Amino acid sequence: MPNAMPCPTGQPLDQPVERVDQPVERAGPRPPRRRLPLRRILCLLPLLVVGVWVVRHRSLIGSGARQTLTADPYWLLAAVATTGLGWVAVSFARQGTVLERLPAGRLFATQFAAGAANHLLPSGIGAGAVNIRFMTGCGLPPARSSAALALYVLAEAVTRVGLLLVLFLAFPEALRLGPLVPEAVSGMVVAGVVAGAGALVAGVALLRPVRRILVTFVRTALADARSLHTRPSRALALWGGSLAFPLLQAAGLVAVALALELPVRPAHVVLAYLAATAAAAVVPSPGGIGSVDAALVIALAAAGAPVGSATSAVLAYRFITVWLPLIPGALVLGGLVRSKIV
Repeated sequence: MPNAMPCPTGQPLDQPVERVDQPVERAGPRPPRRRLPLRRILCLLPLLVVGVWVVRHRSLIGSGARQTLTADPYWLLAAVATTGLGWVAVSFARQGTVLERLPAGRLFATQFAAGAANHLLPSGIGAGAVNIRFMTGCGLPPARSSAALALYVLAEAVTRVGLLLVLFLAFPEALRLGPLVPEAVSGMVVAGVVAGAGALVAGVALLRPVRRILVTFVRTALADARSLHTRPSRALALWGGSLAFPLLQAAGLVAVALALELPVRPAHVVLAYLAATAAAAVVPSPGGIGSVDAALVIALAAAGAPVGSATSAVLAYRFITVWLPLIPGALVLGGLVRSKIV
């Protein structure tokens, strides 16, 4: 048998060819993809929105600042103090909605930041979202955090309306709307509120999924409320804070009225504030800007103040309670977001 012809490698064909694996050059590690700094963007978003609002309302802010410079500084300092104490009262009320003990410092900072968040969305949605995030971060389930928010809103509404009714009974002639608000307009507002409430009830009754969600939510809220009222400290914090908050807000308006020498009795100013905020709740707007201002001017004018003086008092009051803490509140909110507290 003839010898096998060698292959080009020099080995016979009937011999297995030894394969020499050449090292394959591997590509270097891929550079990591840059992730979108979403949390950093969320930190800067409140400052951006506040900056846009400040630019858009610079004339209103300037007018309120000029009014505050011509007023009695001691009463203005009292208005600033009552504004700060209002955040303390809200902190107590928020603590009263849960059995777990919340960190006091972070709770107060959250309420201060929630004031800035409240100017991004209407009807307190911004403040509610911040508080739900804070309570969820403290370890509470989302359902219980939402139930705590609902309990706070209920307690605050009950105390505010209760104060309003008591003052209406004590001073029935304090507010004289007269030509300021025609009876036809007030009748239309009442009819609109009733129609809206009827539509809401009908929608809930017709939509079964919505009804199930609400039933579960109400059961959770009622169970938490029963547990809270077995703890006197929590019940006192809830109802005491909810009662003190509107009183401190009204006291701030009284201090501004005294600083500008507004010819209205302090009790009538408190009644005007409660009536104006209740009426402005029908027309929700971010931070109550526009609706609360107009309602306060009308209420103070109905209480006996000249329209020009009432406008000056409202501008100064809103400058102290809204615009002055807005940028610091946005900074605190950004810090809380960056620290993953909310």
